[in-house]
Amino acid sequence: MSLIRKALLGFALSVAASGAALAQGACPPGVPAQVFCGGKNFADAAAGSYKLDTAHTGVVARVSHIGYSYSVFRFGDATGQLAWDPADPARNKLAVTVKTASIETPVQNFAAQLAGDGFLNSKAFPDATFVSTAFRKIDPTHGKVEGRFTLLGKTAPVVFDVELVGAGKGFGGHPRLGVHATATIKPQDFGMAPMFVDPIALEIDAEFEHVS
Repeated sequence: MSLIRKALLGFALSVAASGAALAQGACPPGVPAQVFCGGKNFADAAAGSYKLDTAHTGVVARVSHIGYSYSVFRFGDATGQLAWDPADPARNKLAVTVKTASIETPVQNFAAQLAGDGFLNSKAFPDATFVSTAFRKIDPTHGKVEGRFTLLGKTAPVVFDVELVGAGKGFGGHPRLGVHATATIKPQDFGMAPMFVDPIALEIDAEFEHVS
C-alpha cells in the first residue's frame, strides 16, 4: 500500500471514529470538560422531572398567507414540565403553556393586532396549552406525543411527531433532553377567524433540564 493510500485510509478512519464519538455524546474540541454534549438516544436522559429551558426553546406557527407563502410567527413566552422515564413511556407526562400575547412577527405593528380581539384574543384567552395523553416510542430517536391542545378556549386532540436532537448528562449536574416536534392544527377546531382555512403547522424546538 502506498504512503498516500495509507494516509487517506488513516484520515477516513479518524473521521469515522470522531463522528461515532460525537454521535454518542462526546463534545468537539473547545467545549469545557465538565460539559456533556447530547447523544442520539432518548435513554441517555435520566428519568425524573424536567422543566422547559425557555432560553433554548422556540415555538413557531407557520400560517398560509392567503395562498401566496407562509407567514412565520414566533411565540417568545413558553413554560413547561416533563415527567420523564425512558424505560417506561407510559409514565411520561408533558404540560406546556404558551402566552399568546408573546407572538412576534417581522411585519411592523402586526403583532399587537394578532394578539387582539380579531385573532388570538389574548386578553380573554391568554394561554395556549398542550397536555399529553400518551407517549409512543418509534425508535431511539423518534416518537409521537398525543395530547389535548387548547386555544381560544377550545380543546381538540393533537399529535406531535417528535425527533430527538440530543439527550445526555448536560452540565452543572443537570441532564438535558432536546427535541424537534411538529404538528398541524385545523383553525376551525378552535373557532379562529374565517380567513384561516388551511391547516396551521406548529414547529417546536424544545430543550428540557432535569430538576429532580
